[in-house]
Order: sequence, then structure tokens, then C-alpha cells
Amino acid sequence: MDFSAIPGTSADLLLRERVYGYLKKSLAEGRLSPGSYLNLSALEADLGLSRTPLRDALLRLEAEGFVTIHSRRGVVVNALDPPAIRNIYQIVGALEGAAAEEASGSADEATWSAMDRLNREMKSALSKDDFEEYYSRNLAFHDAFVSLSANAELRTTIRILKERLYDFPRQKSYLREWELASVREHDEILRLFRAGDFSGSAAYLRNIHWSYALQEHYVRAYYFRAAEGSSAGAP
Repeated sequence: MDFSAIPGTSADLLLRERVYGYLKKSLAEGRLSPGSYLNLSALEADLGLSRTPLRDALLRLEAEGFVTIHSRRGVVVNALDPPAIRNIYQIVGALEGAAAEEASGSADEATWSAMDRLNREMKSALSKDDFEEYYSRNLAFHDAFVSLSANAELRTTIRILKERLYDFPRQKSYLREWELASVREHDEILRLFRAGDFSGSAAYLRNIHWSYALQEHYVRAYYFRAAEGSSAGAP
């Protein structure tokens, strides 16, 4: 896979983006596993490029929390542990809460109808044990109001943090009890939105839907099922 021969004045930027995308795909597919150190020489050979674009992509991944670069030991893929997950939940809850309050100026019945349809599709996916469909509709449900925010940094931060929670590596199964609880919570979020209670919806997102304390038993089943003998899920 030779990314080095890319013509044009924007070649460097395009090269960095493609290397970055390649590394994120490798993380999502589990080819770069949490806790492991990267073989930079092997990556250079696989990608067919010099270390500079690889270094730039790794610096970006470090800034986003996916890897840590050690000057002497190399680059390690960050593993999620309970404190890290708790921190991410707190941040996502706060940011989605802010987006929910901001939605008062731009959301309308079309927004609520889309969210209602997506949540019904999530329920249908669960009835068919189709976790891929459930997962995509779950992200879209939240994006329906988050995407209305004028704060680009808020939208980007939420996306990156959810990628860290769900995609590195991507889980292949789910915890049915959690998913059923999640769609019930979505019903309440939507009810509050439709009632015009944007502050109430924001508080529910922060204090219930993204509460680590309330969701911890599900979280441990999702992320640490190999150690605790459980299955997986996502809020």
C-alpha cells in the first residue's frame, strides 16, 4: 500500500490524512491492539512511505487520545480503563447537554420526527439482533440534535470521544439489557425535547444517559467482558 506517490500541491496534506485514516482503520479492526507498542518500521514498509507523514499522523492520534508517544519506548495504543471511560462519559454528557440546550433555537418537529424514527429503528434492530443497524441508528439519534450546534469544536470532540469508546477496537456483540434501557432513555430524552424542556433534556443526558455511576454495571460488561464473563453493548 504505497501512499508516497501522490501528486499535486496538497499532496502532503492528503498523504497525512490517508495515513491517519489507515491507522484509525487498523485500530478499529483490532490490528493495532490496546496496550501494544507499534512497530514503526513495519508500518513504514506496509505504507510505503518515510517516517515524517507517519509521525504527523501519530501526533494527531496522540492529541485525540488514541496513542501515547514515549520518547524512549515508542508508541503505545492506549487502552480504555474505568477512569478513562468515566472521564469520557462526563465530557460527552456535558457536551451533549450543551448541544441539547442550544437546540432550542434551531430544532423543530422535523428533528423530533427523525429522532423518533431512529429510535423505533433501534428497537426494530434489537428485535432482529442486528447490532450493526442498532449502532448506526444510535449514533444518528444523537447526531440529530448535536449536529445543530454551531460549535464545530463541540461536534468534533463528541465524535472523537465516541470513536474512542466504541470503535477502537469495534465490539462485535452487545448487551441486550443495556440496549433496551438505552432506547427507553431515548424515549424520555425525546419526550422532554418535544415538551420544550431543553434544560430538562440536557440534565437527563448529563445525569442519566451519560452518568458513569448509573451506567457502570453496563460499562463493565461492555468493556471488560473477557475478564468478567459478560457480553457487550453501547449507550
